[in-house]
Amino acid sequence: MLRASAFTRRQVLLPAKAARALVCRQRNDVAGSIKLPDGLPDVKTEVPGPRSKELLKEMTKKVETGTVSFFVDIQKSKGNFVMDADGNRLLDLFSQIASLPLGYNHPALLEAAGSSEATMHLANRAALGVHPPSSFQQEAIEALMAVAPAGMKEVTPMMCGSCANENAYKVAFMWYQAKRRGDAPFTEEEFSSCMMNQSPGSPKLSILSFTGAFHGRLFGVLSTTHSKAIHKMDVPAFDWPVAPFPELKYPLEKHTAENEAEEKRCLQKVKELISEWFAKGCPVAGIVVEPVQAEGGDNHASNAFFRELRQIAKEADVAMIIDEVQTGCGATGKMWAHEHWELSDPPDLVTFAKRMQIGGYYLAHERPRPHARIFNTWLGDLAHLAVTRAALKHIRENDLIKQCNEAGTVLQSGFKALEEKYPTLLTKARGLGPFTAIDGCTPEIRDKLCHEMRQKGIHLGVCGDASIRLRPMLTFTKDHARFVISVFDNVLSKMA
Repeated sequence: MLRASAFTRRQVLLPAKAARALVCRQRNDVAGSIKLPDGLPDVKTEVPGPRSKELLKEMTKKVETGTVSFFVDIQKSKGNFVMDADGNRLLDLFSQIASLPLGYNHPALLEAAGSSEATMHLANRAALGVHPPSSFQQEAIEALMAVAPAGMKEVTPMMCGSCANENAYKVAFMWYQAKRRGDAPFTEEEFSSCMMNQSPGSPKLSILSFTGAFHGRLFGVLSTTHSKAIHKMDVPAFDWPVAPFPELKYPLEKHTAENEAEEKRCLQKVKELISEWFAKGCPVAGIVVEPVQAEGGDNHASNAFFRELRQIAKEADVAMIIDEVQTGCGATGKMWAHEHWELSDPPDLVTFAKRMQIGGYYLAHERPRPHARIFNTWLGDLAHLAVTRAALKHIRENDLIKQCNEAGTVLQSGFKALEEKYPTLLTKARGLGPFTAIDGCTPEIRDKLCHEMRQKGIHLGVCGDASIRLRPMLTFTKDHARFVISVFDNVLSKMA
């Protein structure tokens, strides 16, 4: 069975003359009546084209290229459209693995990136935990706290999503031990034993995660990542509990009772695992969960599921860590995806990265004491934070989350209609705002559909075994959404 990563390398290669003829037909039969304010896709060669293949061949000699799909001309990419190395203009619905908030070469972001402030920080990158610039509070912390999830009191910048999660786990462990220790100081035995990786200084504690989860590939977080086996092969892992994530049946409205039973089963298992790991001497210090399991296949659960999970964490006195690396910064129609849950009690930690342009985590409680237990050289990046501030300002002033949410409504209704029209090709239409996905009925159908869509000028992402995921920028509109659905319809009609 083909896995998600196979699509990036498996391409249908056509002779040059046949490929050009195919492209000409494609440009003439797709969504002819739809006009977009920023133009239409323009596919001149097969994608990937000859220049991308040439570059790939050269780069493979010295660098790992197993995940490269095509090369990009960043300078000529603009807005929602990416230009590849062969001059093909594609509507990009993957947005550099969900990391572009406003698309390519947005004027507000270029201005921020080219400012004297950003240039100064690039040339003089500060060790922010030791020698922060006098403007650090105003430039960085206030900007991040202005969009902090409800209930969050502090923020710690990091470099990426993996290290944000890794350090959030450390915070959960430190909090847990602080509650155990009370007001007592560290002992000499704790100090000496931790230097030899032994208890009591290095206690046996665990983080509970879920099947299908992806929280990064650093050493610690890899023990909570369960999306693809190849990510974990040959790497030692912690013996930590893994609870089942709900496997919902679609359409949701036709499987209410089954899905409620499935979620109750998973929540009961969470309770059992917390008890089991406490009994075996490796207590659960934190529960980590994604609002949508993106890499694992765009797996969803109900708001009620997450509210009950929060209650379980609270009753067990363990930290609830929400991984918003891919779902944060407006990706699901709200600034933070967990806002959809309407929690009565906020989570303990919320991690972020990708669209925020830097990584980090928010805390609902006081940071661990004493100081310097969470630390690295840079603790963020002020040059990128200048871009973050500009992006957040533009998003707020132009109400882009609302705009993209409206586009998400079009995508979700369109995918449901396509699923009904092509039941032998598509299944499981789902989404949260513009954060949408649909499955091919087989991995092979998914791969062929994505390939054909790319030849029509639509670049998509894949995840799980058979899922297609859409991660549009916040500049994506209802018109773009209608266009995308029309191209899907065109391609599916030829595959049916």
